[in-house]
Amino acid sequence: MKKPLLLNLLALSVATAFHAQADTFPDSVGPSQSDFGGAGLMQTPTARMSPDGEFSLNYRNNDQYRFYSASLQLLPWLETTVRYTDVRTRQYSSNPGFSGSQSYKDKSFDFKLRLLNESYWLPAVAFGTRDLGGTGLFDSEYLVASKAWGPLDFTFGIGWGYLGNSGTLTNPFCSASESYCKRPSGGTAGAINGSQMFHGPLAPFGGVEYQTPWQPLRLKLEYEGNDYRGDFAGKLKQTSKLNVGAVYHLNNWTELNASYERGNTFMFGVTLHTNFDAIQPGHVDSPKPDYRPDPQDAMLEPSVVASQLGDLKYNAGLNAPQIQTKGSTLYVSGEQVKYRDTREGIDRANRIIMNHLPAGIDTLDVTESRANMPQVTTRTDVASLRQDLAGYPLGQDRPLRQQRIDPVDPGTTEQGYFIRKSRFSYYLSPVLNQSIGGPESFYMYQLGVMGGADYWLSDHLLVGGSVFANLTNNYNKFNYDGLSAYHGLARVRTHIRQYVENKAYVNDLQANYLGYLGNGFYGQLYGGYLETMYGGVGGEVLYRPIDSNWAFGIDANYVRQRDWDDMMRFTAYKAPTGHLTAYWRPWFMQDVLVKASVGQYLAKDKGATVDISKRFDSGVVVGAYVTKTNVSAEEYGEGDFTKGFYISVPLDLFTTTPNRGRAQINWVPLTRDGGQMLARKYPLYNLTSDRDDRFN
Repeated sequence: MKKPLLLNLLALSVATAFHAQADTFPDSVGPSQSDFGGAGLMQTPTARMSPDGEFSLNYRNNDQYRFYSASLQLLPWLETTVRYTDVRTRQYSSNPGFSGSQSYKDKSFDFKLRLLNESYWLPAVAFGTRDLGGTGLFDSEYLVASKAWGPLDFTFGIGWGYLGNSGTLTNPFCSASESYCKRPSGGTAGAINGSQMFHGPLAPFGGVEYQTPWQPLRLKLEYEGNDYRGDFAGKLKQTSKLNVGAVYHLNNWTELNASYERGNTFMFGVTLHTNFDAIQPGHVDSPKPDYRPDPQDAMLEPSVVASQLGDLKYNAGLNAPQIQTKGSTLYVSGEQVKYRDTREGIDRANRIIMNHLPAGIDTLDVTESRANMPQVTTRTDVASLRQDLAGYPLGQDRPLRQQRIDPVDPGTTEQGYFIRKSRFSYYLSPVLNQSIGGPESFYMYQLGVMGGADYWLSDHLLVGGSVFANLTNNYNKFNYDGLSAYHGLARVRTHIRQYVENKAYVNDLQANYLGYLGNGFYGQLYGGYLETMYGGVGGEVLYRPIDSNWAFGIDANYVRQRDWDDMMRFTAYKAPTGHLTAYWRPWFMQDVLVKASVGQYLAKDKGATVDISKRFDSGVVVGAYVTKTNVSAEEYGEGDFTKGFYISVPLDLFTTTPNRGRAQINWVPLTRDGGQMLARKYPLYNLTSDRDDRFN
């Protein structure tokens, strides 16, 4: 009875559409997510793309599968999806001593490329692949088109592999080679294997999505090309190729989903979504200083300067501010600790100085630093700034004469006042380490508290460390012994279980000597306990031109493995490790950073890492990386090579006042030993982010 009821409801709603005026229908709330994640109907994709920056977390549940997926519209023309599938009818391993009673988990990665935008006559067209490589339980390729007509959005496509298992069409590639007539089965979990693409059966799919007059509700009708014979969950009965479903838009960030599929199966789920471009912080901030000029004499007045220093620190966000004069230039310096957009701090600092500007000053130089390393000087012409603040007569606007240059050291000055920087700082923060999708347990975690302190012995020498207190973890389930698959590859990360068994330990304790070398060069030397698992010595040099699209760095380290039984001691394992790294922001995608590193890793394997990230308007950064070394797939073990994803979130999106802190969430499918880098505490590229005023 439930199936006819859904079909009747769909038919009634569609009929209503043709009797209503077009303008009575509300705008759709955007593409909805499929069962597998990504814009689609239920089992099949559409050619639709979500708004740029749209991020969705999806959960779907039926008798055979649970789908957990995250989909991100990374670029206007590129949709990416990662997914974990819980196969409820199978166990992860035939060895209960290893994986217990855990059901089978499959990791998947999908992408979809827009080939053609929709126009008045032509549909949107997209190409995509599902479950690229790995075990390939759902691997498919497809070409799909979608065309809207009023409240209806029609989709038609053809799919290879899982999407086309019924094989109702002849695969055109079979005429080129018989190998295309059959699709290779199986693969290595976590591996990327494109050799099966466009192989095997081919079938059409399609459907329609209907936006009802009641905006929260959308209905779906779908024809799929899969016949479910030989499905990994078992042979699934299919009494109909038509699926019907509904999406209820509960609020701006939640959608509820229900569908009736294969003529005999109910699917339920929920989607949570936001847009990384649209998130805006809600700050309670001090107002920007008004321009009320009250010039000083040629000499700085101590009482006036004291007030200016306080405003520079608390209003403009410049820690340890300093004001100096030399000739016709006034110099301001400090470390920006308040605003991610450093231009806001510069604007406020200029207003503070201009309100009480000494006579004879025609240039303002504001220099920002970080870790006592000067980053950039913003030089402003006083006459043009005065006109900009006072306002121009109608039609006589002129550009502000301001430029960003390499940091200027005024040397010996005629006058100077400052607020001394505190040499000591400390912090206390929660820490969550996690690993998702392992064979021993789907989710392994470590929750603790990190407390640390730093002290500047001089302007360049920083000593500091942190202590980690382990509150709770389930890494006792991590059974991987590293012996069966490694064939001699050093265990540089897979002793993680032994490390986290410590209730408290010194996480790091090191000395760093940091400095600006001039002409865009920065350098550092460091030594001590460098991270949880390694101690040693090392150094780094970075060349980063001001506001440039590129930078180059090199680091070299000699490390020893810390003893998990006594964290203040070392094991016998030692290794040289280091990398040459290039950073590039393509001129055609200025919000994308490509980072490529080549060198030697902790297990003494040699290779390269490519890390690609995108920064959205909110400041959220999403990235992915892959590492391939001379370690063979057999030596590496499950997964073939190192890969992972991460999201870096500005903390001021969740606070009432501006700040520059960040929190990073990492997703690493498996903990293995090949392609592992030293986790250096102070990478120079991060410490010099103010060299580029576009991205903080």
